[in-house]
Amino acid sequence: MATRGQTHNKRAREMALREKRERKQAKKDQRAAGLLPVYDENGIEIVGETVGETDAEAPAEAPAEAEETEPVAKAIQ
Repeated sequence: MATRGQTHNKRAREMALREKRERKQAKKDQRAAGLLPVYDENGIEIVGETVGETDAEAPAEAPAEAEETEPVAKAIQ
């Protein structure tokens, strides 16, 4: 049977882990709200993007850029 010291240690580990998870979730919530900076996998801060952006939004800008270059290509020909 476990002694009181072992039970106390186990409970302390569980509480520390729970607090760590709560801090991590709070940090994720703050980043999602835009209150904290967002970093990529290399530790470089990502500026001007929100967490919810997807790749589906990026191609919408690509055709606009293609339209701008077509008149220049026609003028050269």
